[in-house]
Amino acid sequence: MSTQTDGLLRKLDELNARFGQIETLLQDPAVASDPARSIPLSKEQRKLRDLVERYRDYKRCEDGIREAEALLGDDQADSELRDLAREEIEQLGQRRDALIDRIKDTLVMADDSAIDSIILEIRPGTGGDEASLFARDLHAMYMKYAERKGWRTEVLSFSATEIGGLREVIVNVRGPGVWTHLGYEGGGHRVQRVPETESQGRIHTSAATVAVLPEPEEIEIEIRPDDVIEHVSRAGGPGGQNVNKVSSAIKLEHIPTGITVSMRDEKSQHKNRAKAWRILRSRVYDHHQRQVTADRDSARKTMIGSGDRSERIRTYNFPQNRLTDHRINLSLYSLDRIILGDMDELIDALIAHDKAERLKSL
Repeated sequence: MSTQTDGLLRKLDELNARFGQIETLLQDPAVASDPARSIPLSKEQRKLRDLVERYRDYKRCEDGIREAEALLGDDQADSELRDLAREEIEQLGQRRDALIDRIKDTLVMADDSAIDSIILEIRPGTGGDEASLFARDLHAMYMKYAERKGWRTEVLSFSATEIGGLREVIVNVRGPGVWTHLGYEGGGHRVQRVPETESQGRIHTSAATVAVLPEPEEIEIEIRPDDVIEHVSRAGGPGGQNVNKVSSAIKLEHIPTGITVSMRDEKSQHKNRAKAWRILRSRVYDHHQRQVTADRDSARKTMIGSGDRSERIRTYNFPQNRLTDHRINLSLYSLDRIILGDMDELIDALIAHDKAERLKSL
């Protein structure tokens, strides 16, 4: 058995023991009746369940192989029993090997799979009006992809330009596998095409930035109210609607991190406050996670790219119908389909590359 597999099995032993410990704790009436303790434990239990069940199946295969090998080595056993033992060793060995591959797969992607809600932020970069139109197209692409996946979307903030582009859009996307599939989208996106606003047919280059933040449940991150300054003001609007009438715009400032969130989309102060807090939690959570990631071992440093908005991750070349992801040197000549939300080939390639890199670091 390789050193890598030895280390993996030791890790699985620890997780199996932890799973048993959680089961015992949840059976304690004092824990079960305390949501602050029982909810995090139940979440941890759900996260570990598939992994532990596969590991226990793996252990049963190992036990079965040992028993069959003992029978095979028994000179007193008749030939028919020994033939059965050989057959069982082969079958159990195949199942054991398949299980360890699935376990590795589950182990390296478990943290990502557990996140089922994200905040997606899209803003134009360099390029003026064309950048705002590109931001609009990226937003449409992600919404169509989310629809294909059966995910739920909720627009938290939306600001359009006079020509139909976007100054900013912030969307909550929720559903199974949403972080696993969209977590690689953070960074700088560059487009090369003839803009709608170009009369001479010249190709322009412009950019948009995308941020993808896991949306933590409230119990996962606690922000002390004393650490947040809330500013309330009157929201402006087109045609003087709701101007100087109701103080509904909300700005939250998180003192420890300096993160600020402004929300003025809704006429209701209550709705603006609720949306602002959701975005603030995600940004503060992301801030802390980046600090943790910087100190983690290499297994978590293999994620594709940093997600930094200044990092150019992808180029969309419309004249050549080509999309290039610079992180994995992948070029696909199907940009017309991708921009309409058919992103599976692209996303699957990113997941496969990331998974392979994480497995190397196990």
